[in-house]
Amino acid sequence: MYGGSSQLRIVVTISCWGSLGGLLLSHLWHGILRRRDWAANGLRWKRILPSLALLAAIQTASVTAAFHVMYPPDVLRGLAWLPGALLFWFGVFLTWTVFYFTTLSLRRAAHLEAETLRLQLHGREAELRALQAQVNPHFFFNSLNSVRALIFEDREAAAHMIDQLANLMRHALQSSQHATVPLAAELDAVRAYLAIEQIRFEERLRVSFDIPPGIDHVRVPPMALQTLVENAVKYGVETSADGGDIRIAARRGAGMDALQIEVANTGELRGASGSTGIGLRNARQRLQLACGEHASLELRQQAGWVYATIHLPELA
Repeated sequence: MYGGSSQLRIVVTISCWGSLGGLLLSHLWHGILRRRDWAANGLRWKRILPSLALLAAIQTASVTAAFHVMYPPDVLRGLAWLPGALLFWFGVFLTWTVFYFTTLSLRRAAHLEAETLRLQLHGREAELRALQAQVNPHFFFNSLNSVRALIFEDREAAAHMIDQLANLMRHALQSSQHATVPLAAELDAVRAYLAIEQIRFEERLRVSFDIPPGIDHVRVPPMALQTLVENAVKYGVETSADGGDIRIAARRGAGMDALQIEVANTGELRGASGSTGIGLRNARQRLQLACGEHASLELRQQAGWVYATIHLPELA
């Protein structure tokens, strides 16, 4: 007969023996699953279930041997206990296997989602680069037309215009490598462009800026503001014998808006009836790609003025 303390030590010893044996078999089973990749292309239960039965038999034999070492042989009489022991260890290894496959599936799903997001990001970057590539030739073509119109009238002014155009080209090339640029850099490019047009239109072009301090760091898509100013010149100043006024303003927004940029010009929307609309459509698409779904571009007419307003969310 065994005392209470001896009985407890024996139970603890056999439990530890069974746990260590289970951990060892689980480790070996994990290695087999990884090497044979039985989780690929659907679980291969026809191979997994017999393997689990074999593991349960080995573990049952190991624990039974521990019983025979620690207890007299007559403690385990008959074989009535054997089916229950086999079923218990089969359930343990089956649970471990299901948990392993579940964890593996979640990990693969997370990896697939990350890869999908990475591909989507690359796709958006490629689309944004393509849209920017459409803007730059369109803008430079118009600027070169301005130089051509002036070169026969005033060579000194034409030379100054070419210098400003070189600055614009530098800004366009540098900014094309980024999805967004600081507002200050975009405003410098706009001022260079307006300096070119000022030489061309002289007193017919009247421009004012209303840019409060403290917002120069807000990031905007490159050439987005430039596109609106170019449209204002083309359809608000060039089409009028008396020229026109252009107002460029920026202010802090409310709610989801971090910044509102407004380009206003005297004229009417119908003055742009000859336009293909590529510039504005391009600007809207680049806003969405670079700044998200909360960015927008609105066009409206009020009291003899045409307003183009960009709403930008806060960017990290």
